[in-house]
Order: sequence, then structure tokens, then C-alpha cells
Amino acid sequence: MRTNESLANVTAIFKRELFGYFGSAVAYVFIVIFLLLLGFFTFYISNFFELGQADLRAFFQWHPWVFMFLIPAVAMRLWAEERRMGTIELILTFPVTVWEAILGKFLAAWIFVGTALALTFPMVITVSYLGNPDLGATLCAYIGSFLMAGAFLSVGSMTSAITRSQVVSFIVAIVICLFFILAGYPPVIRMLSGWAPVWLVNIVSNSSFLTHFLSIERGVLDLRDLFYYLSVIAFMLFVNGVIIQNRRT
Repeated sequence: MRTNESLANVTAIFKRELFGYFGSAVAYVFIVIFLLLLGFFTFYISNFFELGQADLRAFFQWHPWVFMFLIPAVAMRLWAEERRMGTIELILTFPVTVWEAILGKFLAAWIFVGTALALTFPMVITVSYLGNPDLGATLCAYIGSFLMAGAFLSVGSMTSAITRSQVVSFIVAIVICLFFILAGYPPVIRMLSGWAPVWLVNIVSNSSFLTHFLSIERGVLDLRDLFYYLSVIAFMLFVNGVIIQNRRT
């Protein structure tokens, strides 16, 4: 009985947040900027047509960097706006738990970002027209990108719970996400390999969003990579809940 009630609460919050996204002009601005940035980096910065290869590696390689700036912009309003407007107290007086509210808000934001990601599908059509890409590897890369987006989003949700300021939440989230990217960035790994022991280099590398995304992008859905992203999401949402619980008391 409690499970059904909990699911109903999460669904209600999910719908409220999702309608809030698509009912705002800012959401459509985000989607347009997201698509334009990925298109610009893929076709102009990566010289897509000059490469002469019918694959989407040049497209997916920019996802972590675009996500690092745009996803914190989506997440910064999740809790900071509620705290600034004083509506967080109102939400928590409803017959919902903190964890139900967190999960509903997070899933709505994740689906919103997933929708923006799905709108890049014309890229697949373009590459398929130009050649014969490995569609299995492309599907894996999309799954990896969606999971990575969820990890970025969980970080942003956590930082949003810390402060009333959306700007502060945005900046802190970018800094944390930058660490998660650079930890697996090849130049950083090479620099660490020059003086750090192998076990430390491996720990740093395996803690990176980039390392696990590149692994999935090759077309292999390793359970370790899936478990990593889901673990990061679960941990960040747990911290998110602890912060809100402490603010509530």
C-alpha cells in the first residue's frame, strides 16, 4: 500500500516539474542552445566533413563538455528556487517524503535533458545517409550520454540544495563536474602517470565521467560502467536528501 502511495507521490511531483519545464520559454531556449552548440562543435570545430568518416565520434566527444555547462543550468533551479521563494516548506508539508520529492524532481529534469538529447537524432540520419555507421555503437553512445547526463544532473541537484542562489549552485556544480571530467582527461592522466603510483592513477581515472563514457561510446555496455553512473546518481541524491533533511530541522 505504501509503495503505491509513494509511486503516486513521485509521479505527481514528476508531472508538476516536467510541465514546469515545458511551460517555460527558458526550456526551449536551452534546447536550441544545446542543439546549436553540439552542431557547431561537431561540424565546424571537429571538421566533420573533412574527416571523411561516417561515424558520430566527433559528435559524442563534445557531450561531456557541453553537459558540464548546460546541465548545471537546468539543475540550479531544482531546489535553490524553492528555497528562495519559500515554497520548499510548502512542498514538505504535503504528504510526501523528502526522498519522493527529490526523486520526482530529478526524474523530471532527467527526462527533460533526455528529450533534448533525443532531438539530436537527425545527426544519426545524416551519418546514415553519408555512409554505413555502426548503429549498435551509436545506440550505446546515446545510452552512455544519457547516463552521464543523469550523473551531471545529480551533482547539480545536490549543489542546488546547498544554497538559495542559483548562480552559486551553477558555479559550484560546474567546478565539481569539471573535476569529474578532468580526472579521466588523457593529458591529466599522462601528467599523473609521471609521478603518481599506478594504483592512484587508476583510482583517479576510474572516478571520471569521461573514462566510463568513452568506454561505453566504443559500443560496449559494461555493467561496471552502468553501475558507476547509477552509483554516482544514487550517492549525489542521497547527499541531496541529507542536506534538505538538515535544512528542514
